[in-house]
Amino acid sequence: MKGGKSKTESMKPHAKLAVKKGAAKKGSKKAGKDPNKPKRPASAFFVFMEEFRKKFSEENPNNKAVSAVGKAAGHKWKSMSDAEKAPYVAKADKRKVEYEKNMKAYNKKQASGANAAEGDESEKSTSEVNGDDEAGDDDGSEEEEEEDGVAEPAAAEQPN
Repeated sequence: MKGGKSKTESMKPHAKLAVKKGAAKKGSKKAGKDPNKPKRPASAFFVFMEEFRKKFSEENPNNKAVSAVGKAAGHKWKSMSDAEKAPYVAKADKRKVEYEKNMKAYNKKQASGANAAEGDESEKSTSEVNGDDEAGDDDGSEEEEEEDGVAEPAAAEQPN
């Protein structure tokens, strides 16, 4: 082949076509995880796995492969009846109830913390933020409050 490229040269990727490794991360900004957030509870199978790992390691002390333990546990779990699985399901349900209670407390704490943080961020008073005037009479809204506390629409202005 005269003047042609060899196969090894044509197989090399072109520098302009190469994908840069840091390009995908450039635009994405992921929020960090909160270390105080409660962990999700284990399912019934993983509750079973906690006990099965101990038994399996005692029976097979030379086997250190995690995959072997997982496969053996999966086969055992599939062969178990619902009655045999019941104690693990009960433990998982108990953990789930505890998790839900902890999440409610966590969310309540986050909501109260967010409200307190919003108040500290701005130097403006709440009347300035909400657009309320100190005088209170002419706030630019179309509703005026009556003496009995019921809001009534203001009369529409007619152009002359």
